[in-house]
Amino acid sequence: MTESVKERVAGVFNEVAAAIESGQFGDKKKIGLTLLDSEHGIDELKKAAEIAHNKYNDLEVELIGCEGDKCDCLADAHSIMDQKLEKNEIDAAVTLHYNFPLGVSTVGRVVTPGKGKEMLIATTTGTTDTDRVPSMLKNTIYGIAVAKSLGIEKPTVGILNLEGARLVEKNLQKLKKSGYDFEFATSVRADGGSVMRGNDLLLGTPDVMVTDTLTGNMLMKVFSAFNTGGQYEAVGYGYGPGVGENYDKLIGIISRASGAPVIANALKFMAEASKGDLLEITRAEMKAANNAGLKEIIDELKNSSSAAEVEAAKEPAKKVTGEEIAGIDILEIEAAKESLWKKDIYAETGMGCTGPVILIAEEDEEAAKKELKKAGFIE
Repeated sequence: MTESVKERVAGVFNEVAAAIESGQFGDKKKIGLTLLDSEHGIDELKKAAEIAHNKYNDLEVELIGCEGDKCDCLADAHSIMDQKLEKNEIDAAVTLHYNFPLGVSTVGRVVTPGKGKEMLIATTTGTTDTDRVPSMLKNTIYGIAVAKSLGIEKPTVGILNLEGARLVEKNLQKLKKSGYDFEFATSVRADGGSVMRGNDLLLGTPDVMVTDTLTGNMLMKVFSAFNTGGQYEAVGYGYGPGVGENYDKLIGIISRASGAPVIANALKFMAEASKGDLLEITRAEMKAANNAGLKEIIDELKNSSSAAEVEAAKEPAKKVTGEEIAGIDILEIEAAKESLWKKDIYAETGMGCTGPVILIAEEDEEAAKKELKKAGFIE
């Protein structure tokens, strides 16, 4: 037996021994982690990678944005991260301040204080839809998909008691009757029902708590940082993977305030989502929901809206959109974009740290702000 063969055989035995010891069999998932723009500095992110390496035997972390990557800003790191995902050099990634396309939003994962139970919050960043009720209906499917990727075969669904909740409940019941199979959670309050109260948030009553994205974002911050004064997110798994009907990347989100324990858990979350085939499960769940009439339900909701119809605008020639214009309500973001298109100013929609944003080319920023002010979209 040659020396190289002996080394390979020894390596195999070492891998088997490590798997038996850890209980983890199969290939490790490689998760990318961008190292820029944390409020706690690059060392906090590196510490998270070290925690994940020592704590979880089923993943390895690839740092993006350190020496050799030539990253001057987070956008550069995102470009490298996207390329690595497209080339399958990494299985998933964890980053912050990432602009998902319209229709994609993230499903967060928290540890509730009442009984220490884990709960998914659908959704926490991104824009699922520009209308609240259709957005929350899709959020339900996204949350179920993530739960199933984590091994929860029949996740229970609760709807947070906020504007539109009853309409969401009514249409989910319609979807269920038409063949989309899922289970409603029951509130711990005496009157029960699938519309969840504050008590249910604290106790983690459902496996999936459905809400609108901005409320979900606020809840994530409260759950993760209520013991630290808000500046350091210490508990939970981060804001979760971006999920969409035709989305083909596994990118998980943390915030600038996320601490090393949360970031390490976010890395684990994304490894689990990758192992659980989240992308494939999402496609299957969306197909099942659409077969049960989800698209028709959403079309009916949009057609019955009292909002005035906006004349379709022709998309101008595409440009690189490096600047953001904030302060526009989520329900008006598409109309704001189209108002710029009508003036032959190319614009896209995205989600910033404080809400939806218009993405615009640097040379068009001043003209765009002027037109948006004239149309009443910004002050």
